Amino acid sequence: MGIAKKIAHKAETLKGGVKKAVGRVTGNRRLRAEGRGDQAKGNTKQAGAKIKDAFRH
Repeated sequence: MGIAKKIAHKAETLKGGVKKAVGRVTGNRRLRAEGRGDQAKGNTKQAGAKIKDAFRH
């Protein structure tokens, strides 16, 4: 997997963490839920990339 995709997946995870934290601080449940979703999606993509890389080598 290319380095650009790995960076994009990591960025998505970080973006989700920031959204979640801002939602927690402001008391915005919708933003917090979006953040959790983005974080989970990024983590899933990262895990898939690791599995794919493991089978390539």
